Amino acid sequence: MREAPEMDYEVVFATLEKVCQDNISVFCGPSRLPHDTAVERLVTCVKQIQEHGRALEPVVTSFTAVYHHYDFDAQTPGNGYRTLVKVLEACLLHIIHKARYVASSYSNPFFRVDHNTSEMEAYCSALCQLRALLHLAQQLINDNDCGQLYSLQDKDLSRSFVQEYSSMHKACFYGRCLGFQYSPSIRPFLQTVVISMVSYGETYGKQQSGLGTAALSLLTSGKYVIDPELRGAEFERITQNLDMQFWKSFWNLTESGLLTGFNRIASKQVQVNFTMTVPPVTLRLPLASDPRLSVTVSPPIAHWGPGPVHMRLISYELREGQDSEELLVLSRAKPPPISTHLPWVQKQPRSPWLLIHFHGGGFVAQTSKSHENYLRSWSKELNVPVLSVDYSLSPEAPFPRALEECFYAYCWALNNCHLLGSTAERVCLAGDSAGGNLCITVSMKAISTGIRIPDGIMAAYPATLLTTDASPSRLLTLIDPLLPLGVLTKCINAYAGIDYQTVQPAMGSSTLSTLSRDTAMLLSDLTQGASNWIQSFLDPRRTSGRSLSRSSSQRQTETHMSNQASVPNSGAQLCYPQGFEPLRSESLAMVNPTSCPVIKNPFVSPLLAPNSMLKGLPPVHIVASALDALLDDSVMFAKKLRDMGQPVSLTVAKDLPHGFLSLYQLSKETDVAAEVCVARIREVFEQENPPHDLVEET
Repeated sequence: MREAPEMDYEVVFATLEKVCQDNISVFCGPSRLPHDTAVERLVTCVKQIQEHGRALEPVVTSFTAVYHHYDFDAQTPGNGYRTLVKVLEACLLHIIHKARYVASSYSNPFFRVDHNTSEMEAYCSALCQLRALLHLAQQLINDNDCGQLYSLQDKDLSRSFVQEYSSMHKACFYGRCLGFQYSPSIRPFLQTVVISMVSYGETYGKQQSGLGTAALSLLTSGKYVIDPELRGAEFERITQNLDMQFWKSFWNLTESGLLTGFNRIASKQVQVNFTMTVPPVTLRLPLASDPRLSVTVSPPIAHWGPGPVHMRLISYELREGQDSEELLVLSRAKPPPISTHLPWVQKQPRSPWLLIHFHGGGFVAQTSKSHENYLRSWSKELNVPVLSVDYSLSPEAPFPRALEECFYAYCWALNNCHLLGSTAERVCLAGDSAGGNLCITVSMKAISTGIRIPDGIMAAYPATLLTTDASPSRLLTLIDPLLPLGVLTKCINAYAGIDYQTVQPAMGSSTLSTLSRDTAMLLSDLTQGASNWIQSFLDPRRTSGRSLSRSSSQRQTETHMSNQASVPNSGAQLCYPQGFEPLRSESLAMVNPTSCPVIKNPFVSPLLAPNSMLKGLPPVHIVASALDALLDDSVMFAKKLRDMGQPVSLTVAKDLPHGFLSLYQLSKETDVAAEVCVARIREVFEQENPPHDLVEET
């Protein structure tokens, strides 16, 4: 994807200085407004912005001089250092735009001085925190080797970054400044997610149904719409000390029939779309090196013994084998969802291609259903059957259960491709986030087992290092509404099996059946919600989340200092310039650094895998996002494969968050990024000499 020309940061900082000076002149001059308190706040805020700008200009200059050394290559600019500067630029441009408006409109009788002061204060707080992140990134650049984005050896430094995150103020990024760094078309969606989450968090755990909780949340969300400071403070509170079951419950709302119904209306209609359960039987597959010999593949056994694997088959056209009794007997829907008696349905021959998909969700949430929207489009655009695997989720099913199930599904698909409407001459693995990790590790397992490897991988924003090691892009977890560090560490620890007891999932349980049982409680929940909604506007605590002025931030700093004794010291000390201190939260986040040996397993963190385990991987096509906290995972893994001589490509989409595939059809930018993913999958299918052909020829 083409990168826009770099901005002249000298001009940006000069413009910032000028608009700040213009505002100070306007409000301190003879024509000052009569709103004394608000004007004083505004002038104080503008002076702070001016101070931050002057301090940041040399810092940005130092980054722009060296950050190209951390790119994948000259044609693919993208790494965490670039991203931090880009985010700062977006913040400065917002401030400049708002400051110009204030200076030119202050005499307008409809000018809202309190509102505009609050806006400027929010962005001043954001600028202060971004200044802190850039200073932390400077320490990373100084401590790491040139071109190295992770502090893999300096555990004290990584621990210090986690400690710093735990105490830093984050609410400003979830209130008025929410999503300022992303494409404008994405911001309404992010606002909806944050408002929904804080509303859901207010009602979560009460004695009512899951769908009823969602309905009640809808009715209590009004106060978070009109009070962005309260919204930011509440979102920070929720993510500071995240309840994993709450997180799973919230994101599993995307599995509800109501939401997926809307998705199906908006997405491409397909002739085949049903879930199935494959029983746990031993498989035999030919060896890639000598097809006359075979190897045994056992069903998944980790944690609770052999169990079935759930999958979803999606096909734009009905193909041979997809309506066979042998396949339909595996269907989880009764009667089977395919009817061959419809006169307008023409059965097509088997496709030479097969796409196997592993969904994202941090290893803890979602299923193929919440990814149906883009999978349907892929099936049509590529004219290929899609098999999406509903692997077991953590914390109930930690590593290696998901990997075992995905590998078993891959092997079963190779053996039974004729039932899926494919001859499997070309097989591509595709996945996003956690699913991207599974694409890579399933291929590694195929290599170690000696069976046919897939012909290629398309991994969107994959997680390749499941640790809390510090990197510049992971500093974005301070401001990312979709992937805060508290969420990231909870997901990692859940997948690693830390502090959780594994529970075998109940057979035949269904989200939809749960929702059906919930419907009876919905009406009473709506009634209760209406009452709570009205009360929420009368609640005096509504204003408790007001944006931080310097005086309130100073109180937070004092609170942090008084609690410092409870925070364990690490060997590496993080230092800020004299006279500067970031804003602090009123309460520390409980973020446990990942320390379990499991996370260093190459099948958990493929970035840590020795070259011998990665040698022989098929072509890997990575599609990352410049504004993703996991960007450096993609860059470093792509570099590692390239340096080994492995075929790899990296594309960096700009202005999009982690999880952009789930935002497909939401904006032009997400559609373009999704098209890149499709193009990379097509490359795998259309390549002349796929890896397994070369093995057979030798």
